[in-house]
Order: sequence, then C-alpha cells, then structure tokens
Amino acid sequence: MKKGFKSLIMLLIAACIFFSSVTVGNADDGSEKGYTYNYDYWGDIQYSPDAYSTVGVYTSVELKLDKGFNNATGMYVHGDTVYICDTGNNRIVKLQRTNTNTFELVRIIEYINGDIDVKTLSGPTDICVPEDGYLYICDKGNNRILKLDNDLNYVMEFTKPMDATFDQSTAFLPNKLEVDGTGRVYCIADNVNKGMIKYESDGTFMGFYGASEVTYDWTDYLWKKFATKAQRLALKSFVPTEYDNLYMDSEGFIFACTTNVTEAGIDNGTDAPIRRLNLMGKDILIENGNFNVIGDIYWGDAGGYKGSSLMTDITALDNGIYFALDKVRGRIFGYDTQGNLLYAFGGNGNLAGCFKLPSAIEHIGKQLIVLDSQNASITIFNPTEYASLIYKAIEEYDAGDYDASGATWQQVKALNGNYDLAYIGIGRALMRQGKYKEAMSYFKLKWDERNYSKAFKQYRKEWVEDHMGFIVAIFILIFILPMLTRKIKAIKHKIDVAKIFQD
Repeated sequence: MKKGFKSLIMLLIAACIFFSSVTVGNADDGSEKGYTYNYDYWGDIQYSPDAYSTVGVYTSVELKLDKGFNNATGMYVHGDTVYICDTGNNRIVKLQRTNTNTFELVRIIEYINGDIDVKTLSGPTDICVPEDGYLYICDKGNNRILKLDNDLNYVMEFTKPMDATFDQSTAFLPNKLEVDGTGRVYCIADNVNKGMIKYESDGTFMGFYGASEVTYDWTDYLWKKFATKAQRLALKSFVPTEYDNLYMDSEGFIFACTTNVTEAGIDNGTDAPIRRLNLMGKDILIENGNFNVIGDIYWGDAGGYKGSSLMTDITALDNGIYFALDKVRGRIFGYDTQGNLLYAFGGNGNLAGCFKLPSAIEHIGKQLIVLDSQNASITIFNPTEYASLIYKAIEEYDAGDYDASGATWQQVKALNGNYDLAYIGIGRALMRQGKYKEAMSYFKLKWDERNYSKAFKQYRKEWVEDHMGFIVAIFILIFILPMLTRKIKAIKHKIDVAKIFQD
C-alpha cells in the first residue's frame, strides 16, 4: 500500500513538472512574439515579432529640466533637434539628439526678442521649423501664430482672419500648424469646423483648406424641413468635422487626422479619421488594404476603454510609411502607401512602451518619438530587425529591385509565417519579374483577389503568346478543316450529279 501511494505521489510530481514545463514554454513563445499584432484577411488578430523596441522613457529628470512637463501637447522634429511644447509651463523645450538614446538640452524658449508688446508665450501648443530655419509657434493663449528667427527675434505674426467667412465672435485659438516650402501656413484652430485656416507667407488670409464633406442623416434632414424653430435648434447642425492634427510629408501632401468621428460612421465608412490632402484640399488617401485606415477594427470594452480608435496625431517617413497615434488605447498603427496595416503596437499603462495619454508622435529617420502629456515624458522607439526588413523590402520594390525585394520578403516570412503582406510582397516581386504563375500561388494563399487577377491576366496573355501555333492548329482542326471537308463534299456532289458526266 505504501509502495503504491509512493508511486502515485511520484506520478503526480512528474505530471506537475510536465505541465509546468508546457506552461513555461507557452509563456516563452508569447514573450518572443511580443505585443505587436496585425489582422489577417479574415480579420483575426495575428501576433508577430516586435516591430519596434523601446529605447527609453525620458522625463524632466533624464532631460535635466528645471521642472517637469505640464500638459505638453505638441512636438516637432527638425533634423536631430526635437522641440516640445510644454504648454502648461508656457514654454518650448529644445533638445538635441546626441546619439540613439541620449538627448541634450539646448535651450528653453519662453521669451521673444524684438519690437512686440507681448514678449512671453502663453500656452504654446505646436511649433514648426521648416528648412529655412524660422520658428512658427502656435501661441494659443495670446491668440496668435508667431514667426521668429533662430535667435528668437520677432519677424511677424498671423492673427485672426478679418474675413466674413470667419466668425468674428469666435476667439482665434491656433492649436496645430504646418508650413510649406514657400512659407504658406496651414493652421488648425479650435472652434473652426470649415477646415484648416490657410495664410500666404505675408500673413494674408487665403481661406479654408481641406474641409471635409458635410455628412447628415436624411431622416434628420427631412425632419428639419417640417420641424418648429425650437425643434430645429435642438437638432445637431449639419457642419463639417474639425481636424485634430496635421503633418506635411516629404512630397508636400498634408496628412490630417480627426477624433470627431462616430462608431456608426467608422463602421459604415462615412467617417474618415485619417486623410491625405493634395494642393486642392482633396483627400487622396489610398485604402487598398483588407480594412479601412481606422486603427483597430475591433473595439470592445476591455480595460474600461470603449469605442473606435481616436487618432490624435500622425507622422510619415520618407519612404511613405505613416504612423497614427490612438489616444484611446495608446496604440501606434503603421501603414504603407496602399493603406495596408503593417503592424500595431503600444498600449495604455505604466510599462515602458505604453502610455497614459499620448498627445504627439514624431520620427527621426525611422526612430519614433511619442510625447505623453499625462506621464510628462517622451518615449523613444527603435525599429527591430523585423520592421527593418519590412522597410527594406518595400524600399527595394519601390526602387525597382524586384529580385532583392522578393528575397527580403522571404526573410520577413521566415520571421513571421503568418504575415499576409510577406506573401503578397513576394507575389508582387514575382509578378514584376514576369513569373506570373508563381505569383498567382502566393496571392491565392492570402486571398489577394486584386493582385491575383492582375497576375492571371498577364499569365493568360503570356500563355496565349507561347501557344499561338497550337491555338491556330486547334482552330484549324475545329473550324477550318470541317468547313473544307464540307466544301469538298459539296463540290464532289456537284460533279457526281452534273449532266456532263452522265450518259
């Protein structure tokens, strides 16, 4: 009995060790995949190797500031220089990146030199430093946009438009801005829902830019036709949405994002949280992916967060890949030029790489910088081997080196066998090399109907050209030969029945 009991105990211990090892193994697998994810063709979440790793989180202590950030809301990168709008402290902090993971304080911008009455900043919310080196500052509390030289000397200011199209009863509260190569200023102001305010370089108001289309419900429209004045006032006005942030990419187009969206509008595709505007202010954002450019496609109520992703800022690399920052769940979404989601990562929390209330995103090269207004910090991310290979494959393809691009996508596939874009990338590279049949097999694996159709069309054309002789022979056998046979028979019959051959 004792021997049997001892054997049973040993068996239980062995079982515990076995299941513990299985659990640890699974945990290791999960940790290797990290917290980066994507969606496959069916909309299922597919976790992947991390696209970005956290270099560090920098507060006022690490940056050697005299006091911590207070409601910092804006950030701008010019070369290796980072400008942070420390809104609550009425100042702008200028930092210099000395290497990958260290920053040096250059100066604090609080005062303005020159012939101007108000020489201090009040609640600065954004800054832009174009190639000419001038500083453009949204001095929101002072109702102006300042233009300063590099020595902080006053040059000029952009103020409230004195125009009938601008509500004169509304205070001018510039919140975000961009400046193009000719000095034109594009400004997002609070309480302005007609689009961005556009100024010429001399300060002349040029109207509104990029106004979104008015959307409304037909039932509300009909109801307003027959409702009383009080009832009409109770209904929401049919006005365009307001923008939250903007970014001018390397090609001169403006990315704009808005949090003024609804779950229903996102779901049915009428609301566009991200836009890419051309010179005429028309949205030219390409959305050829399996899903619209909306961030998360599943929302849920987990962790107390609900509703769709709300994009509070956006930035774009020189290779066209752009990143949108979701202030609801603290996630970063990376998209390619076709609107395919490359990966998503981040989250809310106190861990490195997570945020409490992210307010701005920028980049130096392919390194990402995120400003957290509530945590009073900036977080630096470096691309991993996984993301670097994705970038390399995309850049090689854009440069016309399709052999190299296909080989690089193979490396990506080796790191993440569930990554749809790796298969599609290999297929596109093969298609560019004229290997249409092989390309079709990769497109078929990931249900890429659009590219499969392109490859099939070329493969069909190529097959027809290669088998033209065979096709002609078949055509002759099927159509021409029977016609000749019938013709010969008819001639023979005429000869047989001709009187001249009869006695």
